[in-house]
Amino acid sequence: MPHDMIIDRPVPVAVRDHGGDGSPVVLLHGLGGTLLHWDEVAPLLTGAHRVLAMDLRGHGLSGDGPWEWNAVLDDVQAVIDHLGLDAPLLVGHSIGGMVAIRWALRHPDGPGIVNLDGLRSSETAPQHYADIEQAELTALLAELKAVFDTQAEAMSQPLPEAHTAMLPQRALRTTDAGVYLRPDAELAAQIRYDPYFQDSVPGVAGIQCPALFVLATENMPGLPGRVGDLMPALRAGIRRDLLPLTADRPHLRVLELPASHNMVAERPDRIAEAVLDHPAPAAG
Repeated sequence: MPHDMIIDRPVPVAVRDHGGDGSPVVLLHGLGGTLLHWDEVAPLLTGAHRVLAMDLRGHGLSGDGPWEWNAVLDDVQAVIDHLGLDAPLLVGHSIGGMVAIRWALRHPDGPGIVNLDGLRSSETAPQHYADIEQAELTALLAELKAVFDTQAEAMSQPLPEAHTAMLPQRALRTTDAGVYLRPDAELAAQIRYDPYFQDSVPGVAGIQCPALFVLATENMPGLPGRVGDLMPALRAGIRRDLLPLTADRPHLRVLELPASHNMVAERPDRIAEAVLDHPAPAAG
């Protein structure tokens, strides 16, 4: 059975050890998620790997700390050191995939990474969208900003009781003033405007270890207003800028998956297949 632990350090890190045999895999969730994100995928990997999932700082049961990318990498390293793991394959979804790119740059001789739709925030600079008229792009970006502004304001307020009942306790922070989402509004705002969060594609050029980039091809269901009209332009821009960086570099592969950005929940089987097919170190 999975075993949970808290690694005691300046920013404590919560880890779920799913067990398994073989080379280690560390799973990193997306912004606003927790290690529970991987509960459907992890059992599909344990036949070939020792599988760990962790709550990123400011998320789940991990401690609070500023979102500094090198510090987040140090959190991952602390998990590896605490458990005495050999070099792991890092699998990251969304912002976890952005962490994985930086991990690959720090470990050029490592077993590699799997990046699950973790290359750009949906709210990024205008030049990062493709195949859309400028006037339409301007209008849609304004609508997207309004949506995120509304979400940011809601995050700064206690959650209604009906909402808390729908969310895992791990994703909430209870205070005398009420129950709030994790990460808190301050950390979410810091991440929202971080340049690397808005665009991590350039980092791909420096990756020397094996890397697989899994791209979504569909919109997430239930997007508000006309935000869904912007998402094909986001995906087109990612393909336009990513594919030249991976061309003629066989250690960098791209897989387009018929799923939305929520691919881990929608297609855990396909995500597991992608991880299992990716180069990984032999069991040691």
